[in-house]
Amino acid sequence: MGVEVTDHKGCAALSIEGGEIKFDDVTFHYRPDQPILKNVSFKVPAGKTVAVVGPSGSGKSTLIRLVFRFYDIQGGCISIDGQDISKVTQHSLRKSIGVVPQDTVLFSDTIGYNIHYGRPDASEEEMKVAAERADIHERIIHTFPDGYETRVGEKGQKLSGGEKQRVAIARTILKAPKIILLDEATSALDTQTERNIQSALDDVSKDRTTLVVAHRLSTVVNADMIMVLKDGVIVERGTHQELIDTSGSIYSEMWNQQATVFGENEAYEGSKGV
Repeated sequence: MGVEVTDHKGCAALSIEGGEIKFDDVTFHYRPDQPILKNVSFKVPAGKTVAVVGPSGSGKSTLIRLVFRFYDIQGGCISIDGQDISKVTQHSLRKSIGVVPQDTVLFSDTIGYNIHYGRPDASEEEMKVAAERADIHERIIHTFPDGYETRVGEKGQKLSGGEKQRVAIARTILKAPKIILLDEATSALDTQTERNIQSALDDVSKDRTTLVVAHRLSTVVNADMIMVLKDGVIVERGTHQELIDTSGSIYSEMWNQQATVFGENEAYEGSKGV
């Protein structure tokens, strides 16, 4: 069990301008005998998108949890706009971040309530605009029996995987945070649904500082930088094309393997110029 994260006495609220995220020589473990991250350093510039890929168990999703400060690190520093996140209030930190996870948590309430949760003080019109940008508004008003008042069931069981992800995206758009964290946001979806949702994810990430953890490489080809994490260490970094052009790179091997399974090359051709 980890130690509960607490605010330091008298710590200030996070003040965000651009939203630059910086990991500086970060080490972290859940158990002392099992290091997860080993002296990891990288930067997500304000308004840019950085993706993290790598084998299962490499520590990718841990990066997301640490930015959200679900845990405190054992060494190094994680900062946003130069402010150590361990020295600001958790409320101000999390208020500034929007997360679209692999498994979206929905309340047993209406679909409108679940979108509105992103910013409870938003107007009905603002909520519907967010749904439109997430490409679920038309589906809600034309196929859901009670429109936005349709109840989604326990944990959203009445919605498909794609619909739940669109609700999560709409919720994040409504929140309008400076920082977006995408944690395997489409890996539980079939390939076609994933492709349909990718444009909504691109929209929510536009001009926002975005850290993406991804399994399917076709979803991150347009990232400003891609990092390959293996055994808690960043072993490769560069753009999609730079990594593909590097002979024998782990990334290019992963790309070729996934091209056989998912048809990644076709997906990449469709993503050019987006």
